[in-house]
Amino acid sequence: MGHGWEGVVLKLMRGKDFEFTVTGSEEVTKDFRRVHFTDGGMLALTGVHPTMWVRVWFENGGKPHQRAYTLVDPDPAAGTFSLEFALHEGCASDWARKAQPGDMIEATLQGTGFAAPDPLPTRLFVIGDPASLPAINSLLDALPEVPATIWFETTHASDHDLPLRLDAAHHDLRSVPRRDAGAHLVDEVKTALPSLLDGAADAYIWIACDTTTTRALTAYVRKDLAIPKDRVNALGYWRTAA
Repeated sequence: MGHGWEGVVLKLMRGKDFEFTVTGSEEVTKDFRRVHFTDGGMLALTGVHPTMWVRVWFENGGKPHQRAYTLVDPDPAAGTFSLEFALHEGCASDWARKAQPGDMIEATLQGTGFAAPDPLPTRLFVIGDPASLPAINSLLDALPEVPATIWFETTHASDHDLPLRLDAAHHDLRSVPRRDAGAHLVDEVKTALPSLLDGAADAYIWIACDTTTTRALTAYVRKDLAIPKDRVNALGYWRTAA
């Protein structure tokens, strides 16, 4: 499958192409599916870092369509990893529902760099949803001793059963139902975050929600709370339907 103009742009940005092979899949909840892969040699070439992601190519009405997914439990020695899909309408979810061992899919690695803050923060604040769950877990795994408050936006009842990798001694989970296209989550964070930041001048804030919500929260922590740019990592993971 050709990758169209997006593929050309990614090539110009030094994206590297790989082909993954499905080895199995499992239903995490009725709205969330995990698919297992061999990596086509990618991890041995690139190594692994927290929240590492790839752009996976799907066919959408005869045209190429790419979506970004975070690697789950990447193992460079074995050349394996998994991807997790929050299921909804769309070509990526349709592919994940039907994926069988032996199926192959193309992917491009580009733009995935992330380094844990150095020195480590004394507090971590994480704001995300099921689409960013793999990245949240990767981040928590990478910073296991850092106390973290996690706001996790939920849409389905089954979202409460998703496998967040929490440590009761270090992690405070705050589930927030999705309302008003994400505005409720923004309000919840604005209400709680200022007092939580007291005495945590080196706190690190990580935001990965829908694009509109991510922008609103990023503007708030940067402008209203004056958090330095190097203490904030924000990326819109998906867009709401028009």
